Amino acid sequence: MTKQNRTVLFDQHAQLGATMVNFGGWEMPMQYPAGILHEHMATREQAGLFDVSHMGRLFFAGPGSLAFLQHVLTNNAASLSVGCSQYTIIPNEQGGAVDDCYLYRFTEEGYLLVVNAANREKDIAYLQKIMRDFPEVTMTDKTTSMAMISLQGPRSQQIMAAIFGQHSLPKARRNALSIARYQNKPVLLARTGYTGEPLCFEFFMANEQAALLWKKCLELGAVPIGLGARDTLRLEACLPLYGHEMGVDDNGFDIPVFASNLAKFAVSFSSDKGDFIGRKALRLQYAARTRIEQHDYSDTSALPKIIMPLAITGKGIARAGYTVLLRDRIIGHITSGTSVPHRPENDTAAETASAPPVKSRPIALALLDATVQKDDVVDIQIRKKLCLARIVPQHIR
Repeated sequence: MTKQNRTVLFDQHAQLGATMVNFGGWEMPMQYPAGILHEHMATREQAGLFDVSHMGRLFFAGPGSLAFLQHVLTNNAASLSVGCSQYTIIPNEQGGAVDDCYLYRFTEEGYLLVVNAANREKDIAYLQKIMRDFPEVTMTDKTTSMAMISLQGPRSQQIMAAIFGQHSLPKARRNALSIARYQNKPVLLARTGYTGEPLCFEFFMANEQAALLWKKCLELGAVPIGLGARDTLRLEACLPLYGHEMGVDDNGFDIPVFASNLAKFAVSFSSDKGDFIGRKALRLQYAARTRIEQHDYSDTSALPKIIMPLAITGKGIARAGYTVLLRDRIIGHITSGTSVPHRPENDTAAETASAPPVKSRPIALALLDATVQKDDVVDIQIRKKLCLARIVPQHIR
């Protein structure tokens, strides 16, 4: 049996009574005693604290770093000044995603690339192979020597300011970075996250600082959040998960990068990049996406299907792999689906002591025929029954 990795915060999770599961080769908290619904709402209304030290952290240095990153990533790394970060993708030549990731530039000397935990070893092997043509770049894997914590939600800035001081926080804009100090040691701060929350932070520190900072966040009112709520939060925000909305589809074919709406933030065709990996295929996808958004379906060959949000209006919960139909025609399948909590607006019943203040609603993401329209009513095959759903612009209200 393969031994599972443990983050430096494992003992903290155990002390808090977390239910631990295997995720991407790491033993991680699925949920804490209060449960996933509580954790989800705590993030939306207060501040959620996540151990994300299982994510891969790769540092690139050397005079060839920028040229290498421009070649192997979809976004324009040349546009990153010190103190900035960007969402990006490791593409293949066919325009599919080897992985989706975040690129940070905390200093002039190099770059930090954060990749998905389950893909880290694959990504490293893929990048090392390409690095043979870029001798002036080095890659250092600091996944096990550096911890990573995420703090998300309306109270996150208040907590971060109490720990590091308001002046040490990154500028008040998405993807901004700064380097703060805690007990006279550096901590890398980023306004990034995977929940859809506008107030969000991810921070990186030496392992020996992780438990101290974790406890400090809890003392200041943060709520510990496990993988279960992390998934419901990202699904509610319509954020893709590799292996579901990215990677390969149910038939083993690459899901085109531009099937995801986030591709518009992750892909650059700037002349600074030159002829990067997958550029030709991605150009065709981009052109197809542009036509589709203009309701021109004359040529969808480069992008036959697109990830779309579904609000489940019938009885049932859509799960990954379920078939989606439009007027008895199969148009795709569910990529992610569950039930998420929400607090209904102007719900007077929810304000009474006899009714629960938080309700649940089933939602999903699906890879559907590119010609399907917003507000179309579709059927989801849930076992032997059909369940009604509607295509919507987004899930967060």
